[in-house]
Amino acid sequence: MTSSTQVETTASSEEEVPDHEVVVIGAGFGGIASAIALQRKGIHDYLIVEKWGDVGGTWLANTYPGVAVDIPSFIYSFSFEQRADWSRVFAPGAELLRYAKDIVAKHGLREKLRVNTKIEHAQFDETQNLWRLRTDGGEQITCRFLVPAVGGLERPKLPDIDGLDSFAGSLMHTALWDHDVDLTGKRVAVIGTGATSLQLVPAIAEQVGRLTVFQRTPIWLGPKPDAEIGSRGRRILGRRTLRSAFRAVGTVGTELAMSTMLVGPAWLNDLSRRATEHQMRKWMRSQVDDPVTREKLIPQYGFGCKRPSMSNTYLKTFNRDNVSLVTESIERVTEKGVVTVDGIEHEFDVLICATGFKLWDKGSMPPFPVVGRGGLELGEFWQNNRFQAYHGVSIPDFPNLFLVIGPYGFVLGSYIWMIEATTAHLSRAIGEANKRGATSCEIRRNVHDAYFKKCLKRQESNMLFTPTCAGSNTYYLDHHGDSPFRPSTHGEMYWQNRHYDLNDYVYGIETLRPAIPAGITSTRRVENGDQ
Repeated sequence: MTSSTQVETTASSEEEVPDHEVVVIGAGFGGIASAIALQRKGIHDYLIVEKWGDVGGTWLANTYPGVAVDIPSFIYSFSFEQRADWSRVFAPGAELLRYAKDIVAKHGLREKLRVNTKIEHAQFDETQNLWRLRTDGGEQITCRFLVPAVGGLERPKLPDIDGLDSFAGSLMHTALWDHDVDLTGKRVAVIGTGATSLQLVPAIAEQVGRLTVFQRTPIWLGPKPDAEIGSRGRRILGRRTLRSAFRAVGTVGTELAMSTMLVGPAWLNDLSRRATEHQMRKWMRSQVDDPVTREKLIPQYGFGCKRPSMSNTYLKTFNRDNVSLVTESIERVTEKGVVTVDGIEHEFDVLICATGFKLWDKGSMPPFPVVGRGGLELGEFWQNNRFQAYHGVSIPDFPNLFLVIGPYGFVLGSYIWMIEATTAHLSRAIGEANKRGATSCEIRRNVHDAYFKKCLKRQESNMLFTPTCAGSNTYYLDHHGDSPFRPSTHGEMYWQNRHYDLNDYVYGIETLRPAIPAGITSTRRVENGDQ
């Protein structure tokens, strides 16, 4: 529904033209997809700002031994940029980085790219309807629309352990791997047993002298259907029909699993969970020789409470004579190593933290202050009012701000599916704002709130809130006790981000734009639609 509003038409000499129509922050897969989505809408006045020295995001930053995607490559890739030359079903990190660079080259994005530039602050100028960004070098960049495409894997999380800084040996986080440290023959400790550790531990076990893995919470594991893709496999993937079929099978399988866990009835969830746990326990036990170690590696919480994974080598690594598992809690770190609660000091040369990221911490998503209307800071808003965003993209009081990776936007599965959906959403909204000649585009509060309430309602039957998940230490829950993942199918995510009502947004006019009727040169907020 649209309405017209009487406005002042006095010309203003203070109108400011932004440096760019759109600034995209981050040149990982989210930033790349955003740029391509904008181009497809005919929006070419954009800048991609990247803090690292090149594109690739996660796959540029993470270079630890064994790094690889944990979703089949033909699923963890853009629908519009499928390829047949993967070396393995689960591609190593270097191939994902090459894939990102190839897409950037093909779509001519590098000329829109500015690297080694870190954004430290973003504030919306209500008088001009534009965003003012400050870089780490003190420079100001202005834009009409701001698209933070910074992922959740941005701020490495070190364990909260007394004395960590006192360690005299080499200390590193897997996300900031120090390639100058030679692990050959060293006494090495790995803290953490999540998805990264599953890749790292088998990759370094043969090289090190002694490897000790400190486990707080075991992880559910299944066999990994990984294999080299030879020339025959590449020929098969080179056929679009067959490649699409593989992708469809993977999509449907993930869809069924996720919909059962997140939005399915409790009885079906419980039935499928118990069946899965039975099979996984049986397989996991078959991988480990020592009966004591074997049982320590079996989770006591329900399958699906935290992200499960796959590995053909992780569990078998504990059969090696130079690898041990410690499940006693860490009391403190000393100059020599790690002291556990049983009083034993374990001495090491290298201490590696495979302890994840500050996903839901304040100032992590995005990792800089974002100030909207009335001085409202996004991190503070989420801290005080719970994480929320319309389809994971838009928040009231933050006009012209479109998140690529926001709360309640991600359906568990392939990250690529989500960013294709959210970038389609944001490019559609920005394109509509341009079509209407609007200088501001803001989600209606009632629409946003209705979406948030629907997400909370759907999650009432989520297994994460049952005793089954007690003790899982899952990152699926934030500090509010919510699970800010989208409780829907991938199909619903795909459709709704591409077909939402364009009048879910309010479009305002503040400065001279091509679509403003003749005679109007400056206004003080014309709204196309009621808030």
